[in-house]
Amino acid sequence: MQARKIGAAAAAAVAVIAARDLVQKKHALLRNFPVLGHARYLLETIGPELRQYIVTSNEEERPFSRDQRSWIYASAKEENNYFGFGTEVDVAQAQGRAYLKQRTFAGPLPDGHDPQAALPSAKVLGGPRARAKAFRPGSVVNISAMSFGSLSGAAITALNQGAAQAGAMHNTGEGGLSPYHRKGADLVLQLGTSYFGCRNEDGSFSLDKLKDVVAGAPVRAIEIKLSQGAKPGLGGMLPGAKVTPEIAGIRGIPVGKDCASPSRHSAFGDVDSMLDFVELLAAETGLPVGIKSAVGELDFWQELAALMARGDRGVDFVTVDGGEGGTGAAPRIFADSVSLPFRMGFSRVYGTFAELGLTDELTFIGSGKLGLPENAAVAFALGADMINVAREAMLSIGCIQAQKCHTDKCPTGIATQNPWLARGVDPASKSTRAAVYLRTLRRELTKVSSALGVAHPSLITAADIEVLNGDYEARTLAGVYGYKEGWGELGPDLAAGITALMTGRPAV
Repeated sequence: MQARKIGAAAAAAVAVIAARDLVQKKHALLRNFPVLGHARYLLETIGPELRQYIVTSNEEERPFSRDQRSWIYASAKEENNYFGFGTEVDVAQAQGRAYLKQRTFAGPLPDGHDPQAALPSAKVLGGPRARAKAFRPGSVVNISAMSFGSLSGAAITALNQGAAQAGAMHNTGEGGLSPYHRKGADLVLQLGTSYFGCRNEDGSFSLDKLKDVVAGAPVRAIEIKLSQGAKPGLGGMLPGAKVTPEIAGIRGIPVGKDCASPSRHSAFGDVDSMLDFVELLAAETGLPVGIKSAVGELDFWQELAALMARGDRGVDFVTVDGGEGGTGAAPRIFADSVSLPFRMGFSRVYGTFAELGLTDELTFIGSGKLGLPENAAVAFALGADMINVAREAMLSIGCIQAQKCHTDKCPTGIATQNPWLARGVDPASKSTRAAVYLRTLRRELTKVSSALGVAHPSLITAADIEVLNGDYEARTLAGVYGYKEGWGELGPDLAAGITALMTGRPAV
């Protein structure tokens, strides 16, 4: 009797759905195939999950393959991150894949068993321009810009505590310096076009508020964001529904009202005035000041290098973001087709400064899927001094690449403001995973540097890596990107200094 009632109820429900499908006019599929048509929408909805776990091979999936994610997960959990039985890469057909050339003999090398995997920058940030608070970053791997608002407070807390444990820096993102950024890590304060946390009521920049923010937190540097890889040249929109009292207080905006970020800065309008702005911030705070940008037209970079060649003004660092960057939600056209990929964009920017002999005068930071050892090694060979990691750091604290970041429905509670979902992130345990991941990546970079016969990844050169075109042709990285002799390399004094620092032996 009970089974009959359940069957009757189920049949009635199906009949109701069928009747509704037949009379509705929004979906032709359901009108023609009532009830059954819903199966198609179900499969479409769970398509990413089906491809992620069933259909694709370990090397196919994007933006991060299963092998890449597995390496990050295992590294963060201090599990075995080795792979057995050879590579899954089809090396005979590989197009554009970089291979590092190990050396048989080497000079002094560092201790590869340091539990902290210490890997400081080869350059002093702000040193060449004699900033009052210049310093040598203790880690060449740092957490990239991800704002509170795009990520949950629990996720920001986990990343900040993890960075502190690993001795790395944490970039605040353009959403302002939140309480979740104050968990122990040194900070890079990012200023976007809306100057969140450092703005007047009309949205213009406030120097006094910036100084207050810097004075009340462990800010070590200021980064002016011109654009980012996920949405270069595009402003953002924070819907009023997401502007909670907490976010409004941090960003300095009205509660419950839409907040549109302009695509360009109001505090300056060209390279010349931008450099005046940089020098103002540096003089008033004593901090190193740099810029972050994706790479489009090169006129901007050429003018910047030319003005810096005069010696009186300049940025202390340049963060080059690749077009493959992706923590910011963006229209598909911007994510896929605006700005250059990291390797091409970075090499063009570096070459612009190299032509004028300026590369030792500033720190180059790379971002855009560089949190994997092979990608990071290529970045250092091209001339990067440090790298920032974003999505890889998210993966280390539990992201599953669900690609729901733009929906506020992140199933792991990382890229959401939904309190129920965010409660899934336990900052105490996840911060440990973030720290272990950062240290593991540094250790891998030290290992591969040693394999190439150098003491630090900044000493890897563009001649140490070849890019393969199948199994019949290879060109050095220098040849692929048009590097001249010495490009991508540190000056002799910097090279000797970092070798001495890594090996404990005096510089010769």
